[in-house]
Amino acid sequence: MKNILLFLGSLIVSCNLWAQNSITPLSDISRSFENLEHEMDEVKKQIDDILWFQRLGDVAWIDKVIITGPPRSKIKNPQVTGASNPLKFYCYVFIPRWLDLNGKYPLIVLPHGGVHADFTTYHTHIVKELMAQGYIVVAPEYRGSTGYGRSFYECIDYGGLEIEDCHASRNYMIENYPFVDGKRVGILGWSHGGLIALMMAFEHPEDYAVVYAGVPVSDLIARIGYHGPAYEALFSADYHIGQTVAENTAEYRRRSPAWNALKLKTPLLIHTNTNDDDVNVLEVEHLIKSLKAEGKKFEYEIFKDVEGGHSFDRIDTRKAREIRLKIYGFFTHYLNPPYVLKTVEEINRAAYYPR
Repeated sequence: MKNILLFLGSLIVSCNLWAQNSITPLSDISRSFENLEHEMDEVKKQIDDILWFQRLGDVAWIDKVIITGPPRSKIKNPQVTGASNPLKFYCYVFIPRWLDLNGKYPLIVLPHGGVHADFTTYHTHIVKELMAQGYIVVAPEYRGSTGYGRSFYECIDYGGLEIEDCHASRNYMIENYPFVDGKRVGILGWSHGGLIALMMAFEHPEDYAVVYAGVPVSDLIARIGYHGPAYEALFSADYHIGQTVAENTAEYRRRSPAWNALKLKTPLLIHTNTNDDDVNVLEVEHLIKSLKAEGKKFEYEIFKDVEGGHSFDRIDTRKAREIRLKIYGFFTHYLNPPYVLKTVEEINRAAYYPR
């Protein structure tokens, strides 16, 4: 579908050039293609939003709310009206239908991964498993997420203000839903979401009872080194950091959990996998060693070549579910949910059958 739309976009551009009998700069053509991709992402987002209600509507009250985070970090014209306004962004809210709304329930903040990505129905079974235990889930579409147009995409602030967006989603839930227990809030994140989970706990340690970081991006300096120039360009873009690692190493350290290990105060579980082809295990090992060097107490497990690579504990194999039981068990100790999933069979029931 994407290839077809790109072809049609190319055809339209070519026809316009022929009709005008003029030459359009390649930069303008490239920007037209980029705008088309953003429009396609918006369509995909709207389709996936419908799927959320189809897949979880029987077990959850689902909402998509608009809240605010800090103002944009970069404004071309800071004097323009509204330049200092808080940035608006969406959050998904999932509330189990069976909850007694007169009670108090734990909250999970679930930031998605990807340099530029979004929260999709890829997470369906995980959200179902969390709700089966009595967790309320909020999933922020923090700045830089896809599916909301080019302008929002270019608000990206990886390891920066996106952390405050995700923290704002936590505050929103506590302020607006009286059945959310503000003292029982956990963070669950993988990959880039794992980085966000760690940095949220580092910056706001009193507000979170527990954190899980799965295959977390841990050291942007090392990561850019092994992913190469195209990856670095996502960060050095003028609308993002605007400098390379060589030009401003300190800024990349500031955004990397491994270089902020001293700040850990929250109970933490880390998982990584030796055959991860996205977040190389060396990054997570650097984080683990940094935490140990600072004398921090935490738990971790380095899995050996588990199928699924980067997604080894998020897919729906039996092994992945067994590993998720370890995560849920760790959270249970600190969040005390109404129900606890103890076996893979219970996970299967939670994933496929309404309560």
